[in-house]
Amino acid sequence: MLFCSALAKRGNLKKEKVMKVFYKIVDLQNALFEDRKAGKKIGFVPTMGALHEGHASLVRRSVEENDVTVVSVFVNPNQFNDKNDLKNYPRDLDADCKLLEACKADYVFAPEVEEMYPTPDNRHFEYPPVSTVMEGAHRPGHFNGVCQVVSRLFYIVRPDKSYFGEKDWQQIAVIKAMVRHLQLPVQIVECPIIRDADGLARSSRNTLLSKDERAIAPHIYKVLKESTEYAKKHSLKETHQFVVDSINAVEGLKVEYFAIVDGNTLQDVAEWNDSSYVVGCITVYCGKTPIRLIDHIKYKEETV
Repeated sequence: MLFCSALAKRGNLKKEKVMKVFYKIVDLQNALFEDRKAGKKIGFVPTMGALHEGHASLVRRSVEENDVTVVSVFVNPNQFNDKNDLKNYPRDLDADCKLLEACKADYVFAPEVEEMYPTPDNRHFEYPPVSTVMEGAHRPGHFNGVCQVVSRLFYIVRPDKSYFGEKDWQQIAVIKAMVRHLQLPVQIVECPIIRDADGLARSSRNTLLSKDERAIAPHIYKVLKESTEYAKKHSLKETHQFVVDSINAVEGLKVEYFAIVDGNTLQDVAEWNDSSYVVGCITVYCGKTPIRLIDHIKYKEETV
């Protein structure tokens, strides 16, 4: 365990809370045991590091709503079906800790792979239809790996609330299904997408974009926004074609898939009136490498 604050170096620990970094499960659990014994509520933000303002918004909300906030920083190998993608995934724990300290997180959990998986995790998670479409279809095994690591983290941290960004729209639906299945006593809190000024959704993968790639990436959301106006006078099928053609027309961008779905079931809808809650989910390859970017747009908002 390490103290992460510059204040600790000066010995000034009276007024300021000092963030702690844990590498071992038992050390984190011992600290959380004392917090629970004191009646404190635990908020949790699971991440794979390379943190940005999107992550920061989740952490700040958790700090607001809970007594203790835990952030995990762990690049989970089980959710990568491409070894090169895993190898190239950005990592910078020092920078992550600086951001988290500024957000007033209490604990950072940064385990090694051997700590999280002392033996292979052979559990299998499948929650059709939400886990088998879109990302589930294009990245075999991805959501199984997500459920393996998130369920394990939930068992370790035992949070009251856990915070996820809406950029990973489908992932939230899968995690909610897993929580219901395992009957875990945790509330999943969905938080809005954080975007740069030009509309690009904040993502750890954005750091992998070259200057030229970063310049064209905002066209994804630009077209999605334009499509909400286009949809008012055109069919769902025409709107789908408009989005795919418009993005593919930008040199350096290539749509992998664009699905217009029911926002709850994630099943394709054929007509606008087929659902009262309609979301367009897209994955686009950007650049020559290429970098895989995801986003979504709501055509019809969910009504409570």
